[in-house]
Amino acid sequence: MSENDQKSAEVVELEYDSFFLHARREAIIIFLSWVVAFLWAVPYCYNYGYSIENPAEIPTTFGIPSWLLWGIAMPWLVADIFTTWFCFRYMKDGELGKASDEEMDPAASEVAEATP
Repeated sequence: MSENDQKSAEVVELEYDSFFLHARREAIIIFLSWVVAFLWAVPYCYNYGYSIENPAEIPTTFGIPSWLLWGIAMPWLVADIFTTWFCFRYMKDGELGKASDEEMDPAASEVAEATP
C-alpha cells in the first residue's frame, strides 16, 4: 500500500466546537418534544375523531369536539409551554466571537463616520 492509500484509509474524526454541540442538543430536544406531540395527536385524532359511527353524537368538552380538544389543542398547548420554558430556562447564549466591524480601530471608525 502506498502512503496515499494509508492516509485515505485512516478515519478522520471531526472535532466539533462546544457551542455547536450545545446548540445541536437544544435543537434535538425541541424537535423531540414536537415529535411526542405529533405521535399523540395523530393516533388520538384518528381513533376518536374519525371512527365515530354517528357524527351527530360527537362528544364535546366546553362546546369543542373532545377529539379536537384532547388530540390537537392540548398537545399544542403542552408543547408550547415546554418550548417556552426550555427556551427561557435551559437555552444559553454562547460567545460567537467578535464581528469584523467590532475589531476596527477606534480612530479609524471616527474617520469613517466623519466622511460622507
